[in-house]
Amino acid sequence: MRIRFLVIAAMTAVTFGGAGKAVAAPAIAPVGPFGPLAELVVRRVLLGDFVAAAKYGTGQPIDDPVREQKILDTVTAESVRLGMPPEPSVRFFRAQIEASKVVQRGLFSRWERHPGQRPVRKPDLATEVRPRLDELTMELLRELHATLQLRRPNVVCGIWRVEAETSADIVHRLDKLHRRAVAVSMRPICQS
Repeated sequence: MRIRFLVIAAMTAVTFGGAGKAVAAPAIAPVGPFGPLAELVVRRVLLGDFVAAAKYGTGQPIDDPVREQKILDTVTAESVRLGMPPEPSVRFFRAQIEASKVVQRGLFSRWERHPGQRPVRKPDLATEVRPRLDELTMELLRELHATLQLRRPNVVCGIWRVEAETSADIVHRLDKLHRRAVAVSMRPICQS
C-alpha cells in the first residue's frame, strides 16, 4: 500500500481542561464541516497551474494588482451582501491570491530548469481561466458564509497524509509546491 496525500483541512478545537492545561478535542472527521471549503481551496490552488501556463513566456507578470483589486472589491461587496464582515473574507482571498502566486512562481522556476515540462498548450486567461476563478470565488464566499460560526481562534488546521487502499481513494495528489500553496490558502482560516 502506498501513501499519498489526500488534501483535507482537518480542524480540531483545542479546549482547556483543569489547571489550564490544553487538551486536544477529538479531531473532526477529515471531511467534516470544513471539508467543502478545503476542497474549493484545493481546486483554486490547482487552477494556479492554468494561470501559470497562460502567462508563461508571454511577458505577463505574475503579480496583477488591477485584477487582484477587482477580486478583493467583489469579495468585499459579496461579503456585505451575505451579511459577513468583509475584512476576514478579504484576508482569506488575499491568501488565495498569494497561494496562486506561490504556484505560478514555482512552476515558472520549474519550467526554466526543465524545459521539457513546459506546458504544451496555453489556456486563454480571459476566456478559460478567469471565469473558472470567478466561479470559485463565489463558491468560496458561500462556503465562508456557511462556516462563519465554526471558525474560531482555537481551530488548528492540517493537511493529512493518509494511506489509500486504491488510487480511487485519492482525492488530490499534490506535490510539495501545491501542498505549500494550500497551506498558504488555509492560513486565514487556521488563524481566524
